[in-house]
Formats: sequence, C-alpha cells, structure tokens
Amino acid sequence: MSTTAVRQDRPGAPAGTAVVSVRDLSVVYETEQPVTAVRGASFDLHRGEVLGLAGESGCGKTTLAYAINRLHQPPARIASGSVVFHDRDGRDVDVLALADEELRRFRWAKLSMVFQGAMNALNPVRTVGAQLDDTLRAHDRSLDRRSRRERSADVLTRVGVDPARLRSYPHELSGGMRQRVMIAMAMLLEPQVMIMDEPTTALDVVVQRDILREIVRLRDELGFAVVFITHDLPLLLEISDRIAVMLRGEVVELATAEDLYRHAAHPYTRRLLRSFPSLSGERGAFVRTGETDDPEEQR
Repeated sequence: MSTTAVRQDRPGAPAGTAVVSVRDLSVVYETEQPVTAVRGASFDLHRGEVLGLAGESGCGKTTLAYAINRLHQPPARIASGSVVFHDRDGRDVDVLALADEELRRFRWAKLSMVFQGAMNALNPVRTVGAQLDDTLRAHDRSLDRRSRRERSADVLTRVGVDPARLRSYPHELSGGMRQRVMIAMAMLLEPQVMIMDEPTTALDVVVQRDILREIVRLRDELGFAVVFITHDLPLLLEISDRIAVMLRGEVVELATAEDLYRHAAHPYTRRLLRSFPSLSGERGAFVRTGETDDPEEQR
C-alpha cells in the first residue's frame, strides 16, 4: 500500500501550534436507554495539518465532529469535556461556553464544516450564488452586493468550478461539482479549521482523487487545518499528517500516518490495516471484520 499518491509530507507539520484542543469530550444520546456515543476523546489539531479520523460506521466519528462545532440537537448532549479554539490573535475561545450569538459568529468564520452528502446540504430551490451570498451577508454586513458576488466567484474558481455556476441550481451540477461547492462554502470566510465529514462519499474514484488533490492544494495555499472523517483508512494514509482511530466511541490510537502504517499499536488498527487487500504478493483468505482470536479485540 502506497502512502505517497496524494500526500505530500511537510517538515514539522504535526509539531505546529495547536488551533483546537479537545479534552475528555463525551457525548450522550438521552434515549430510554442512554447511549454514550463518544467517550473521553482527547486530541490537539495543529495549524496547517490534516488530521484523519478513521473508524467503522457507527463508531462516533460524525458525533465527535458535531460536538466540536456544537451542532448537536436533542436528544444528543455533551456530557463532559472541553473544546478550546486557539485564535491567531492569541485569544483562547471556550467553544462549549459560547452564547448563541457568539456561536453563530464563530461558526464558518473560525471553524467550518463540509457535511456528508452535498445534495442534501445544499438548498435545492436556491441557486449556488444565493446560498453563498446568504453566508456572506450573515457574517459580514459591510460587504455590498458586488463585493459578495466577487468573493463568491473567487472561491468557486479556487475549487475548480466555473463562476458562471453561481446562477445554477444544485440539481444542475454533477456530484463532484456539488461537493466542490460545499468546500467553497466552507472556505468562504477563510476559517482556520475545516471539518470534512466523508466529503468524497458516493463519488467515483476519479472525481474523488481530484477533490482530494484540491483539498491538499488549498490547505497548502491557505494554511487552514483539516479534520478529515472517513472509514477509508488507506485514503487517510495518503492525505493525513496524523490519524486518530475510533472504536466504540473512543479514540484508541493517535499517530502520524507513517507510524500508524508501519507500527500500529492497537489490535483494532492492525486489523483495519489488514482488512484491505494488497495489490501484490500472495493471495490469502479473506477474514471478516469481527472474526478474531485476539482477546484484546473481543473485549
């Protein structure tokens, strides 16, 4: 398995200053039988790095991302922990303590999110330009109509979409173009952090590869940090500086992509790495996930 197809190592990337610090974060769904979906998650996201968040469906990846951005609705509840945003001006922001209006100003301007399923995230009855314009008007009332349109055209160009598409409706765009529009929307206010929840799901492999290259290029160009969520561990090995592996709501391993690939410490991580077939070497029997004699994995 190659780890160099898209990823370009940048000396010292993981050693930069933290932009987000998550400590002992737990999220509970208050149903008849309360479910702890995230349990005691702790990590730092450094400036300019891509932090991959891997794990099987239902392990808590998206729940953790929503908690960082305070997007949860009842019955979800943040039970404990802290999320601190370290602004470029040296100010620390306790995200979980922000009042509603402060939180509205914080989102998209400081920390933005690309949601899974671009067709569902975009409003189907409004043009791309109108939706980008709404975001700008909500956060910067000093911009006039012409300035907002120029800014919207600029971000579309950055992600490889013709600015003429400002007049298009979501159903007139391909899946790849809709996903690029969502990335453009997340970039619109030049945030310091972008959380991407499986942004290439349901796209064919060629379009997926193009979008991944765009994400890495934009990160290098603009300097924002990325939390990239997916169940596809080989993909994360290609684009991430570090990878956090989640299992049953817990972050069970956190390491650089290189160390994780070569020296995975947790049994679950090792099985994830072995679950993807090699393109070379001898053929072997396929082992279903969950079939293991390792007592650590059966707990």
